Amino acid sequence: MKFGGLKFLEAAHVKDILAVLRWTQNPRDRLSGFRAIQLLPGLGPKTAGRILDNLQAAPPGCLLLAEQPVPDGARKAWLAFATLVETLRASTAWPAPIEQLAQWYEGELERLFDDAPVRQADIQQLARIAATYPSLERFLTELTLDPPDATSDESGTPLLDEDYLVLSTIHSAKGREWSAVSLLNTVDGCLPSDLATGSEREIEEEMRLLYVAMTRAKDHLDLLVPQRFYVTGQAATGDRHVYANRTRFIPSRLLGHFDQLSWPPAEPLTPAITPDPAARHNAIDLAARMRAMWE
Repeated sequence: MKFGGLKFLEAAHVKDILAVLRWTQNPRDRLSGFRAIQLLPGLGPKTAGRILDNLQAAPPGCLLLAEQPVPDGARKAWLAFATLVETLRASTAWPAPIEQLAQWYEGELERLFDDAPVRQADIQQLARIAATYPSLERFLTELTLDPPDATSDESGTPLLDEDYLVLSTIHSAKGREWSAVSLLNTVDGCLPSDLATGSEREIEEEMRLLYVAMTRAKDHLDLLVPQRFYVTGQAATGDRHVYANRTRFIPSRLLGHFDQLSWPPAEPLTPAITPDPAARHNAIDLAARMRAMWE
């Protein structure tokens, strides 16, 4: 099983909804606008690029979407879409915009996808998630930082397996608990991240993340501290590495509260074997034999 990551956001229908929302929030977001415009039938990359060029060249608010040149066959759909986007941009009653967008997009699902009913459930779920946030900006930010874990699908044959592993980001683990938790890379550079040590506030936030991770365990907690990290860009058999330091959030004075184990266990020392003089006398001198072969 897997929690966290980008699996839900990789679904095409979810990307479509988010592209329209991001373009609604920021008309200068060319990447989102490029995807949103091509949702309409008869509008391809060239038309989308031309529309975005026109909008970027015009002063803000001086050029309406409905005025953009599109093929005659796509004119009706384009006018409806342009009206929708302008309405969403003018709306201040969140989450009404995503509800209106979801209603419009559900009408396009049958044309865009073969498995429309399954994807429709995702769109409805996305709208419900959005309703729990105070604004569009907050919704888009949180969805990017802590995305849902998976897309939905129709129920299949149940698989009952008592032996499984759950992989989770720390952000996605909030509010969850497991009997046993193993936290990977409890070292400086990971916790705290080397990209989040620019201020005291950032370091405190990283310390809170470690607290969240450790308190997900109900019975058993392992904090893994790798001894070394191997350097990239070397030969497959290379051994260049750097040593890792335990996270600063667990100083030496706290180690008494932990059981410290090393893996693999150190091999016991074996006493040196004293060579047998008789064996040395009977040993074969390979070097001498090789030289004799060439004499």
